[in-house]
Amino acid sequence: MPDQTIQQVEIDGGVVVGVDSSASSLRALIVAAAEARRRSVPLHVVRAWSFRTAPRPADCPPNVVPSMDEFQQSVEADTERIVANKLGEHPDLPIHIHVVHSPSPQALLSASRGADLLVVGHRGRGGFAGLMLGSVAEQCVRHAACPVLVVRPSV
Repeated sequence: MPDQTIQQVEIDGGVVVGVDSSASSLRALIVAAAEARRRSVPLHVVRAWSFRTAPRPADCPPNVVPSMDEFQQSVEADTERIVANKLGEHPDLPIHIHVVHSPSPQALLSASRGADLLVVGHRGRGGFAGLMLGSVAEQCVRHAACPVLVVRPSV
């Protein structure tokens, strides 16, 4: 069976949001969905993963290393659950989930080439450190091919 992992995101218009289950990315998901509705465009949810960050497939026995495809499917299911929990029913909003085996900045930057807007979360530290962008958000702001909206985890 051929490897089904995806390593790059290509889209044609719409709002792209990076999701990784952190508080800031979940807030970014909500803001991105509202922005996509406002613009009447699709929402593209991008989730980058690595072996270190992927949820372990639930049906994989202990002491067995899951395949790339099993990890890919596990991340897809987890991302679909996150989107459903945060956005609920969304008949008015086409949502496309892109699960990519890639570092987050590369996945988001590749998606930005076809996007109208890229939405990313801010790491959300308080005080002086809170003024600094996280490394992913900073790379997106500096290198994205479209406008970038950086969202803090809370209002």
